[in-house]
Amino acid sequence: MTDIVFVNGNYLPKQEATISVFDRGFIFGDGVYEVVPVINGKMVDKIYFLERLARSLCELEIEWPCSSDDVIAMMNALITRNAIVEGMVYLQITRGIADRDFAFPAGITSSIVAFASVLKLINNPAAGSGIPVMTTPDLRWKRRDIKSVNLLGQVLAKQDAYARGGKEGWMVEDGVITEGVSSSAYIVKDNVIITRPLSNEILPGIRRRTLLELCAAESIKLEQRLFTLDEALAADEAFISSATTIVLPVVSIDGQRISSGEPGPITQKLRALYIARLIDESEERL
Repeated sequence: MTDIVFVNGNYLPKQEATISVFDRGFIFGDGVYEVVPVINGKMVDKIYFLERLARSLCELEIEWPCSSDDVIAMMNALITRNAIVEGMVYLQITRGIADRDFAFPAGITSSIVAFASVLKLINNPAAGSGIPVMTTPDLRWKRRDIKSVNLLGQVLAKQDAYARGGKEGWMVEDGVITEGVSSSAYIVKDNVIITRPLSNEILPGIRRRTLLELCAAESIKLEQRLFTLDEALAADEAFISSATTIVLPVVSIDGQRISSGEPGPITQKLRALYIARLIDESEERL
C-alpha cells in the first residue's frame, strides 16, 4: 500500500487515516468493495467494475456516497497522488456510521474509503510457473454474488490453503468446486474450458466476464456447468482469474499435479489475450 489514502472526502497520509468505531462496515461487515487493476497509470475494466459496484450497493440497499463520476475521479486522483503505474485501487463503501443496531438506521450517510497499491500484473512471476491450489470447505453465506466486505469465510479458507502450501484455495461445497477464495476457478478438458455458471453461490467475476467474451471472440469452446474435484484433478489445465492475477495457471491441486504440471497452452493464450486487451484499453486514454 502506498502513502496517500482517501477517507470520506479527504486525502490523507495512511498513518492518519481512521474510521469511526461505529461504522457499520467495522461492526457488521455491512458494506461492499471493489478492486480495480491499474495498467500504464490508468484503471482498466472500469465499466464492468462500476456495474458490479452498483449491483452490490442495490442488493444491500446502500446509497451511493457520491456520483459514480466522483468515485472515478477520486480513484484516478489516488493513482496520480501515489504515482501508480501498475497495480490496483481498492474501494470500499459501507452503510455508514450509526449506533449499533442490526436494522438499517435511517438518515445516515454511507462511508467511502479507498487506497492504491503497486503490484506486478503483467509480469507476474507466477504466470510462468503456475501456482499450487488447495481445496477447502466453503463456509460462506448464501449471497456470494454480492461483493461484501464480510470476508471471514474467505479469510479462514485462504489461511487453510496457505497453511498447507497453497497459493490459493478452491472452495468445495456438496462435492463440487464453487470458486477460488479470491478468484474465479476454471478447468480445461479436451480443449473445452469449464467454469461454474453464475448464481447467488459465486461472485460474478469481472475477469470471468471478460474471459467469456474473449473465448467467444476467439472461438474457444466454453461450458458453464458445475465440476467436481475429481474432474479438476483429471483436467488437462486449470487456472484462476481475478483483478490482481488477471489469469494465472494452476499446476497442482491438493499436491496432485495437473496434467504435465506446467502452464497449459489455452491458459497461456487467454492470459496473453487478456493482457493485450488491458494494454489497449489503458493506451486509449493516454
